[in-house]
Amino acid sequence: MSTQRNIADRLHQSAQAWPHQKAVVFPAGKDKQGRYAYSSMTFQQLDQESDRLARGLIQLGVQPGTRMALMVRPSLEFIALTFALFKSGAVIILIDPGMGGKNIIRCLSEVEPEGFVAIPLAQLIRKLKRRSFPKARLNVTMGKPVLTSGIDYQWLLGGNWEPFEMVQRTMTDPAAIIFTSGSTGPPKGVAYEHGMFWSQVDLLRDYYQIQPGEVDLPGFPLFALFNSAMGVTTVVPDMNPTKPAQVHPEKIIQQINDQGVTQAFGSPAMWNRIGRYCERHQIQLPSLKRVLSAGAPVPVHVIKRMRKTFVNPETDINTPYGATESLPVASICGSEVLEETSAQTASGAGTCVGTPFPGVQVKIIEIHNEPIACIEQANELSPGNIGEIIVQGPMATREYFQRPEATQLAKIPDGERFWHRMGDVGYRDAAGKLWFCGRKAHMVHTASGPMFTICCEAIFNQHPHIYRSALVGVGAAGAQKPVIIVEPEQGDFPESQSARDQLTQELLALGQANPLTESIETILFHHSLPVDIRHNVKIFREKLAPWAEKQIR
Repeated sequence: MSTQRNIADRLHQSAQAWPHQKAVVFPAGKDKQGRYAYSSMTFQQLDQESDRLARGLIQLGVQPGTRMALMVRPSLEFIALTFALFKSGAVIILIDPGMGGKNIIRCLSEVEPEGFVAIPLAQLIRKLKRRSFPKARLNVTMGKPVLTSGIDYQWLLGGNWEPFEMVQRTMTDPAAIIFTSGSTGPPKGVAYEHGMFWSQVDLLRDYYQIQPGEVDLPGFPLFALFNSAMGVTTVVPDMNPTKPAQVHPEKIIQQINDQGVTQAFGSPAMWNRIGRYCERHQIQLPSLKRVLSAGAPVPVHVIKRMRKTFVNPETDINTPYGATESLPVASICGSEVLEETSAQTASGAGTCVGTPFPGVQVKIIEIHNEPIACIEQANELSPGNIGEIIVQGPMATREYFQRPEATQLAKIPDGERFWHRMGDVGYRDAAGKLWFCGRKAHMVHTASGPMFTICCEAIFNQHPHIYRSALVGVGAAGAQKPVIIVEPEQGDFPESQSARDQLTQELLALGQANPLTESIETILFHHSLPVDIRHNVKIFREKLAPWAEKQIR
């Protein structure tokens, strides 16, 4: 098998196999009757447009390995530019705009971009902060090139299409730097290789039996890359991808029905809003063949509501487990959760994330907070015992960009291979299924032993008036006091002291009925728990612990 693996070649293959199939569909506005107008590109058009852009990038000065920050809103142009950058041999830097200005500048300056393909505002900030980006000399503005060199999308396109030979890359050549969400510390740049993207496409396609000709609505923009590599049409959703918890359900539903969407991906926060809206208005989504949701465990109420929207009895909501550094690892479907694992989850067993993907190995090892020099030094635990989750497979990234200490902490050498430490704790059951018990950094270390967030929070989430909860520890590690912070369902927040006392007693009774949570004596109420910027669902327990300490003084 050839080691040539430029991920953009997968788009070229799709263009050859299905030249006239729509590759990307974009909502370009609404008419007076509220109907969407759509613009689109076929696979052949997308392939040729990205060829023209790639030639322009090379004329601009982009060379193999050039690091280019891509800061463009989801659109036809975003997808064309992504493949053009790959075709030119560039390394794409992708960052969540929702992480805030200071974080964005810090993260970008850390990876030293040599150029920006970005909207005018980002280019203006780059110029104002030029000392943070001393190497950024190759710049393209998406939109009117204000205060820039005048090089824009049209300039990159150049003249008419002519055959273009993309820059060949090997499986281990760098393809992108994608930042973690920063839910358990500062965001870190994860180095992706072309072969890793190639493996991700094959793993997802084969496991979920995704067929060419399907239509996908991805709530995460980069997933359009996977679609184009599979011969699947991408419908760009009319939403702010950095705020899935604020999605307008009616817009997504209209697009699903307009385009006959067969697959849709979104965070649990997105499906929570859409599922509740569908339940209120008795809406079903007959075209869907599968729904995917990731970023955090999908609550049972979300699974139940979404399954009510499906018409085809074989349609289900699937939860792939993984991380920016390693995706996918395992998967479970909604019917399996409801029929086999939800009762155990409710009693504190953790969240079952399913069976590992074929070709992906998973081990549970004794929990450590220091680097592990080799796999022989890791003590593997037997089924049923909670420990660190480590994984090995072709989709696992091998390093953080220019972060040798973080890389050493997250990777375990194993001969010529390596294991990635997920930063999660969990266990394998007797059947080999993987259970997630929380983040290692979120464990509460009490005098009587560790407490695991996902296991304990599930006990309190059973209360009908509680939307979600967070376990935090107050005090020094080894003698922490466990505290549960709850976010009631909308309209159920106890405003009076008597209502608060009543709900507190009901929650304490739930906790005392389970040995995992019987030591919890403090319940705090929060109107809206802080969550991550990417999925709007991972709870920022680091922010809640200091808040809780102030509340109980």
